[in-house]
This record gives sequence, structure tokens and C-alpha cells, in this order.
Amino acid sequence: MTSKNRSLDGELERERAYVEVCRAAMARQVEDASHQVVAGEDVSGDGASAEALGRYLRTRAKRMKELPESPSFFGRLDFADTAEAGDHRGQRYYVGRQRISEDPTVPPLVVDWRAPVSRAFYQASAHDPLGLVRRRRFGWAPWSPGAPEDLTGLEDEPLGGSGSSGGSGGSSSGGSGSVDGGAAGTTGGGAAGSAGGILAAEIERPRTGPMRDIVATIQPEQDALVRGELSESVCVQGAPGSGKTAVGLHRAAYLLYSFPQRIRRGGLLVIGPNRTFLRYIAQVLPALGEIGVTQSTVEDLVAARQVTSVDDERAAAVKQDARMATVLRRALYGRVRSTGAEQLVVPDGSYRWRVGAERLDRAVAEVCEQAPPYAIGRESLRVRVVAMVQDQAERRSGVRSGAWTRTIGRGRPVAAFLEAAWPNLGPEAVVTALLSDPAVLAEAADGVLSAEEQEAIRWRRPPRSERSARWSEHDLMLLDEVSGLIEHPAGFGHVVVDEAQDLSPMQCRAIARRSAFGSLTVLGDLAQATAPWAARSWPEQLAHLGKPQAAVVPLTTGFRVPAAVMALANTLLGVLEVDVPPAVSLRRDGELAVRKVAGGGLVPAAVAAVRAALEREGSIAVIAADGAVAEAAEALRAAGIPTGEAEQVGTTARVTVLPASLVKGLEYDHVVVLEPAAIVEAEPRGLHRLYVVVTRAVSRLDVLHARPLPAPLGS
Repeated sequence: MTSKNRSLDGELERERAYVEVCRAAMARQVEDASHQVVAGEDVSGDGASAEALGRYLRTRAKRMKELPESPSFFGRLDFADTAEAGDHRGQRYYVGRQRISEDPTVPPLVVDWRAPVSRAFYQASAHDPLGLVRRRRFGWAPWSPGAPEDLTGLEDEPLGGSGSSGGSGGSSSGGSGSVDGGAAGTTGGGAAGSAGGILAAEIERPRTGPMRDIVATIQPEQDALVRGELSESVCVQGAPGSGKTAVGLHRAAYLLYSFPQRIRRGGLLVIGPNRTFLRYIAQVLPALGEIGVTQSTVEDLVAARQVTSVDDERAAAVKQDARMATVLRRALYGRVRSTGAEQLVVPDGSYRWRVGAERLDRAVAEVCEQAPPYAIGRESLRVRVVAMVQDQAERRSGVRSGAWTRTIGRGRPVAAFLEAAWPNLGPEAVVTALLSDPAVLAEAADGVLSAEEQEAIRWRRPPRSERSARWSEHDLMLLDEVSGLIEHPAGFGHVVVDEAQDLSPMQCRAIARRSAFGSLTVLGDLAQATAPWAARSWPEQLAHLGKPQAAVVPLTTGFRVPAAVMALANTLLGVLEVDVPPAVSLRRDGELAVRKVAGGGLVPAAVAAVRAALEREGSIAVIAADGAVAEAAEALRAAGIPTGEAEQVGTTARVTVLPASLVKGLEYDHVVVLEPAAIVEAEPRGLHRLYVVVTRAVSRLDVLHARPLPAPLGS
């Protein structure tokens, strides 16, 4: 063994010893959190403060216990002993998923990846070392399946400067090198294309089960998005494999860390395209130390009523159109009426106070001009009317008490006037009347929807009452719109919206109502837009989301999708009619096989492809047109291959059969695509769907077909 290898082996052993120190400290942190819950019960104070303290301590203890087991750290920063290092001169920091400390009064053993000092781990380069002389990466792997990961390698990147680094724990060696990690001494600023073996191996590592965090491999352009200000809304146009979903989730974790009070006061919401996708990403935020973040689909967000009806494609398209917002506003505020020639008479003991019709009509018009939420407008009108009565009463016999004004405001005459001029309405009553009564619909949709469009959304069998109405998925969006017009919903401090290119204008408006005073991270890819109402441009979509000024930032580098697969996808990109630059892959190790199979042998060929894939590491997906999924799953099980379906996404199942309509946002090491022509024919934007399907592979893609391939793949 050479002296250099002996030195590196010694470094690895010293770092392993530091791991044990960190694990012991982390165990004490968890234990201390539980002890503080008990101790907090004896703290004196007022009831509200004691309850708040107890809730905080219990939540913290629960959070500490539920943290997934993960490596103590993944990086180390050695700062130069020079002025360029600023406040960190001569210091050493270990970077991990969460802070680990033996004592709050001394520097931590491990700093959180979101801490300001950790930015250097992601952004430093030979051109701009940010005060570092060395960045060290660590490789981890479990010794046996299910066992905790152990430190197996390290890799140094010299970044310029001179001088030794101090700090507690770890190595003081000035040399660069690697142990079990591949090439070392790279100076690529963290970019995966030029980094050494540990970074590349982590990016390319086979994966089974739910999506994992990328905290150890965040690239500089991703880090810049993650660390954006809370007040900033941003839209990430991300190519397949560029990490846009990971960027959004890590940005959520960063904001929760950096702005805890402001975010937790309003809450943080993650919106995904479907429940399959949400199951897939469910463990990312907990792995980063953030538990309890709300994750939802738009449909679940607005699910005020049970879905018991299904719209046809034409009705669905009209109901999801932005013009429906105008129709619904008219339908609601069209119920506000002038009182005509009738005056308001309010009995008050032996007196009768009178308010003329002209003054009442003027009050209604003034409130309408202010355009408040409907419920607030109704109360505002009540206050104005009571003030008119109160003015008369006080002119005659002096100041009236608050109890008197409340009695007048809730009395029968004022209530009757309000019901006639500004009736108390719920969203169900408004939408039921709109979709049941052709005359109501015609009045509200005049000049907005054509006669054919009105006919498409009108209920053929009007319900006897709003309580007996049968609501469709798209009706719930209408109910939510009206509900938002009546009273603003509670908002979130920040909302992450994934696969946003497929949101309809009405879905966007539902999100906008819940983020009116917060910010958005919008994630998507126009090339993967498959919904009938999918966005054609980001400025238009951002306007619907209420954030027209949000910056659009492209991520065009694919870190996970191999170049051969990306090249196939880019041949489709040219016919999708979207303004999206072709993606570039840094992966050169992937495989692609496009094979024609005799008609009856397509499913057997898929079984054979899965058998071959099982000889390698990693997850496997068989993706087919929705109608062909059952046959493929049955054939795999008949062949003795354990096979999961959409409901098992996010579990440790190695083989999963999925419909093409549910694979967006997912990734698998080995993907077998069955009959691309059938996938394309299954929906109007079938070529977009095929683009999604072929870019799910991060190691090998097998395309099996019996029919001719769709153009341009078949050209």
C-alpha cells in the first residue's frame, strides 16, 4: 500500500469516528426533546402560554422521533485561513440534512444544509471558491439491505487558496484524493458533468421505492432557485430529469427553515397532479426534517362535495375555461337587486323610522362599486342601512347604544330588506340555479358563452333542490369559484405547484385564491402538457395563478435521464409545438432499445424484458396505454414476477405496471414501453403523453411495438 493510500485510509477511519460522535449526539437530541416535554409540564405561566409551549415541545419531540434515519453528513467545508474566508476564516464545517449539536452554546457538529454557510458547498468553484480551500464529499452505502447507511468513501476537491483549516473533528490533511469514491481533485464548481465519482454515483444510483431527496447533489443553478426569497414567486420550466420537482420540494424545506414564523403562520402547501405522484414524493420533506406539510391535489383541495356525476369532454372543457369565472360572478351578483319604489320601515317602540327607496338603492350601488366579497358586501349594506336609521333616531332623541344598533340590524325589517336586495346565498344554490335553469344561464353567459357551450354544461335532469344535486369533478371547481366570491378562503404562506402546465384556468384560480398574499413555486414543462386545457405559455398560466410578474427560469440540463433516451425524446419535441429548448443530458451511460415484435408477442416480450431487467439493480416500470395495463400486469404475475400497480407507487415494489396517464413526475431505472401508437391514440395530446412516458427512464429504456411507430419516431 502506498503512503497516499495509507493516508486516505486513515482519513476515512477518522471520519468514521466522527460519524459515531454525530450519531451519539443525535440520539441525545432525540432523548432531550422527549425530556423537555415532561419538564415543560411543570413550567408556570398563564394557560395560553403554557398550552402553546406544550404544543411546541410535543411537536418538536414527535418531529425528532419521526425523522428518517439518514447519513449524519454528506459534505465538509474547509475554509482558508485568510481574509477571503471572512467570518469563517480557518473553520471547518460538516454539512448534513439537519443540525447536530452536543451543546447549543458551542458550534454544531453538523450544520444544516439550509444554513447560510452551507451555500458554499453548492456554489463554490475553482473560479470562485467562496473562501474554501477544500470541499469534501462522502459516499455512503448500507452494509446489508435495510441496515443504516455507513460511510464508505470520501472525495476531496481543492478549490484554491492556501492555509490549513481548523475546527473540530475530521481531517487536517491538505491533500486531495478519494477512497472508494472514484476520481478526485475535480474543480467543477459542483456541476455533475465534471464532479468526481461520489457525486456522479449518487446521481446515477439505482433507486427503488419513493422519491429521495437530492440534498447531497444539488447543482449551482438548482441551489440558486432553492434559496430564493420568500416574497419571490418563480416558475421553473424544467426539462425531464432536470430536478424541477426536487427543486420545488427543497425550496419548501429551505423556506420552512429560513422563515419559520412567517411560513407556519400561513402554512405551506404542495400541490401535485394526482395521488400517485403525491405518494411518490411523500418522503422527501420528512427526510429533510420537515413533517406536517400539507400535500394535496387541486381536486382534493376543493372537494366540498362528493363527486357522483361525470361530465363529457365538451362540458368539462367549458367548465374549466377561464370565462366561467365571469359567468359565475354574474350569476352571483345578478341576485343583487334594487328595491324599486318600496321604502324601509323600522319599528322602534312607538316610533317608525323610514328610509326612502332612493337612498336604499344608492347604498346598494355604492357597495357594488366597492366590489367586496359577496358576504362582506351584504354585511356592509346592513351597516349602511342601520346607520341611516340610527342617524334619524339620534337626531330625535340622542345617542343609541351598541345593543340598540344590533337589535335594529338583526330585526325583521332590515333582514327582509337584505334578503330582497342582497340575498344570503351559498355556492350550491348559485351553481344549481345556473346549471339547472336555461334562463339563468342565458342571462349570466350572455356574450361570454355560445348557445352550444351553454347547452353543453346545462344539466339535463335538474335536481329537485340543491341538496339532491349530483356534482361532477368539474362542478366542484365552479363551487369553489363561487365560494371564493362569497368569502375569501384561508391562504397559505407559500404554495409549491408541480406539473403546473396541466392546470386548467379554473384550477389556477383556485390556487390563486389560496396564495393571494403568499408566494408560489411553479414547476412544470410545457412539452409534457397533456390535459385538454393545458397551458400553451407560462405568462398566460402565471396570470391565471395570480402571479403575472413571476420570473420564468429554465432548467435544460437533465441529470438523471441518459443522453440516448433524451435524444429520442427530443425527436418528439420538434412536433409538439411548444416554445421549449431541447434538453441536454449529462448522462452517457444509459441504454435504449427500440424493437418491433410480432403482433401476438408484445406482452411476452415485455415479460422477457422485465426478467432481464431484474438481473440488474433498480426499479422497473412497464408503461402502457391505460386500457392495456391489466393484461400486462396479469401476464407478469402469471410468469411468477411480483408486480405492483399505481397504488403501490412509493413502496419498495421493484416492478410496477402503470397506465401512461399516471406516470408524470415518476422515474424508474428501467422502463419498458408497450405500443407507443396506442399511447398516442388514447388522447388528443397523445404525442405529449408519449414524450412524458419515454422520459421516465433513468438507466435503460425498452420500446416494444407491434404496430408502426408514431411519427417522428418511425421516420
